[in-house]
Amino acid sequence: MNYPEQGELLIATVKKIMPYGAFLTLEEYDGMEAFMHISEVAPRWIKNIHEFLSERQKLVVKVHRIDREKGQVDVSLKRVNEQEKKNKLEGKKRETRAEKLLAHAIKNSKSKVDFEKLKVQVLGQYDELYGFLEDVRDSGGDAFEGLDVDAPLKKELLETAQKYVKKPIAEIERVITLKCYENDGVEAVKAAFKGVPAHYLGAGRYMVRSTAEDYKKANKDIDNLIAKVEKGLKGKDCEFSVEEEK
Repeated sequence: MNYPEQGELLIATVKKIMPYGAFLTLEEYDGMEAFMHISEVAPRWIKNIHEFLSERQKLVVKVHRIDREKGQVDVSLKRVNEQEKKNKLEGKKRETRAEKLLAHAIKNSKSKVDFEKLKVQVLGQYDELYGFLEDVRDSGGDAFEGLDVDAPLKKELLETAQKYVKKPIAEIERVITLKCYENDGVEAVKAAFKGVPAHYLGAGRYMVRSTAEDYKKANKDIDNLIAKVEKGLKGKDCEFSVEEEK
């Protein structure tokens, strides 16, 4: 039997709720049953478990104990932080979309390639299906090396990836805090921010945002914007500081 790893994040569905815990099924392991003790539901004492869980509810849980001899997998809800939950759900969303795009390409190309067999092949070379489609988009035909994909399907996958698999957008925000003691301080600030996309937050604070296809470029662009503002205030009696937006 294929067991999950300790610490692994999984999508689980609540199957049965007991006073002392709940039984769940693990989607990614063919419906394998897992148990979650009431102490692992929330970081505080629980009087009524039904306040937190309901049958057929889908959860992101973390594996915290595995007993292969007993065939038991114990999972926890309270050990999953918000960022882990967000990342897991986003990954699930990406994979669902990738499966639909792959099936769409096979159907449109009228290829005889079996979807499940192709999926197994792809996952033998990539961590996820969406990563494969991103490689098809960026590398073209090189992404098909080692895969049993006929010419019509290759063509359709290339077109599908280029059309529907968008490049990720990195967004960075910084807050500039300014205090100007010049008589024309307001005009000095306006001049310094000329041509710089910024949003006034109040109390001398300005939000500057940069978006790009990758974090490195977004970071470089926002550094240039901030440098432009700072240069525009050179020689002025102003206090200038920058912080990352939380």
